[in-house]
Amino acid sequence: MPKHDDDNRSCQLNPEHDAYWQSRGEDERPDDWQERLEDE
Repeated sequence: MPKHDDDNRSCQLNPEHDAYWQSRGEDERPDDWQERLEDE
């Protein structure tokens, strides 16, 4: 897997990155992102 793809995948699995939220339909990481994770 190319490094770019690997980095992108890592970001999409990390809720601290905007890419995580963008892959779930958000524009960017929401201000209440930690609360949303606790609710899951």
